[in-house]
This record gives sequence, structure tokens and C-alpha cells, in this order.
Amino acid sequence: MSDAPQPRDGAHCEGATLRIHHRIRPQAQERYETWLRQIIEAAGRFPGHQGVHILRPQAQGQDYEIAVRFAGEADAQRWRESNERRELLAVIQPELAQDERLEILSGIDYWFTPPESGAKVPVRWKQWLITTAVIWPLTILVPLLWWPLFRVAPVLETWGLRHGLVAATIVALVVYLVMPRVVRRVSPWLHRR
Repeated sequence: MSDAPQPRDGAHCEGATLRIHHRIRPQAQERYETWLRQIIEAAGRFPGHQGVHILRPQAQGQDYEIAVRFAGEADAQRWRESNERRELLAVIQPELAQDERLEILSGIDYWFTPPESGAKVPVRWKQWLITTAVIWPLTILVPLLWWPLFRVAPVLETWGLRHGLVAATIVALVVYLVMPRVVRRVSPWLHRR
């Protein structure tokens, strides 16, 4: 399989993402998709697991990018080195056209790391600008969306709880829905030096 990945710069950030690249053999997509559901379910049982994001190949493509998010690098490492993961990889190995590529990314680096090997992470000010542009409107809209529920159930509007619900909603939208799409659209600008 792959060599042990090294965390990128910024390893002191909270959270860690295992970024995995698989190139499957032609005609293996159905079997791979079944296996993918199994390994996602297995990863979900590990401590610190926070979700999975999958970029599937375009039509007739063979390359999968999978991001498995954990609360910290120790949790990510525990899953990566687990016997359960090793056994599941052995099952799908014959369907892979090349060895798995895997790296651990800390903090928000995953969104801004291009899939091409050796490509540079964008400069920090561009990461800051895109992240702010995504989060700012959500901090305005999400509280408005929660407002009707706060009125019906005033206990949810308790100081701290209200903020937690709004923050959790914003983070979920950013991680699973908005940021992957925005970064893909602005990728040429992000990676231009």
C-alpha cells in the first residue's frame, strides 16, 4: 500500500482529514461502490469520526477522492492503522489500478490542497478570503433560518445553546456542501501564483 503519510504544515490545527485517492480498474465501479459503503460505515464507528466527503469520477472516469474527517490527528491515525481498515483494503486491492495514495491534512488545508501530486497549497490570504466569503453570508442567513424554531421552542434560544446550534449548522454547511463546491469553482484563481 502507501507509505505512512506525514501531516502537512499547520499540524497544530484542530481536526484532521485523511485524503485518500483510489484509481479503480475499468468495470470495477459497482464492486468498489459497495466496498466504499462498507468502509465508510466501519470508519464511522471509530472515535473522533466526523464524516466523509467523496468526489466520484466523471463519467467513464476511474479516480475517487475520499476525505475522511476526524476530530484530531490521533483519531485519524488510529483509523488509518487499524486492523479493520487493513482487512477492508485487502478485499478491494485487486480492483485498484494503482496503489492507494493517502495523506493526513490538518485544519482546513484539505479544502485548499489540489488533488494533483506536488501541486502547491494556495497562499494563506487567498484561503482566508475564500473562507470568509463562505462563512460571512452563512452567519447572517443561518440564524434567520433557525429563528422560527427558536420562537416555537424558547429553550433553544438559551444563550450558548442558540450559538451552538447556529455554529453547528454553519460548520456542517461549510464542510459538506458549500466549501467543496466553491473551492472547485475558484480553483484556477486559488492556485495561480
